[in-house]
Amino acid sequence: ADGGQGGAGPSPGQGGFSGAEAARRARAEAKRARNRATMMWCGAVTLFTISFTYLSVPLYRIFCQKTGFAGTVKAQEDVKYEQKARPVSGKRMLKIKFTSDVAPTLPWTFLPQQQSVNVVPGEACLAFYTAHNKTPQPVVGVSTYNVQPEGAAVYFNKIQCFCFEEQMLHANEKIDMPVFFFIDPDIMDDKTLDHIDTITLSYTFFKVGDADAPDVAGLLVPAHPVRPGTGTQPAAA
Repeated sequence: ADGGQGGAGPSPGQGGFSGAEAARRARAEAKRARNRATMMWCGAVTLFTISFTYLSVPLYRIFCQKTGFAGTVKAQEDVKYEQKARPVSGKRMLKIKFTSDVAPTLPWTFLPQQQSVNVVPGEACLAFYTAHNKTPQPVVGVSTYNVQPEGAAVYFNKIQCFCFEEQMLHANEKIDMPVFFFIDPDIMDDKTLDHIDTITLSYTFFKVGDADAPDVAGLLVPAHPVRPGTGTQPAAA
């Protein structure tokens, strides 16, 4: 009888498990619970970060367009351009230069049709760029723009522009892209720009989906084919 007592194993715990087994399972369940909580927290942070990133892009873009920060052209949304797009007589003439660039991965040519124009502040002006897809397949591009000197950007008001819109060009397609703008007459009252007589508007085209493309590409107006008779020019032979 005494020998049998010495050989007895540990008494079963609740649910048929030994005390050690029950403790191990309890620790494992606690660890799983902590892991689930951590994953939920990480997921919430990730979702917030992604949401903030996508929201910050249009907010930053709106801020730039409202203030002209970083050489971004101001958008005419709150003030009707007719109120200020009136030539101011007796004011100095400004030369507006047009430049262009294309990312190496975009197989397009993209050039201004005019090197420069002379405008009076308040005078609405229409200029054109030409883009040409040199490949045998459709390609989607997107452009960004900049105005120099940066101080003049707050007075550069675009009425119509192709920036921040995806542009699909079919095989060997060539199109004209208009830029309709005016210089706010208030530029004449800015003493910091008294020495400025030339303003440069620059556009750079990127291939949508490339790593070098601007972050705003995912938030742009989707590309749509240019319909026949809307300014598309036949490709050169």
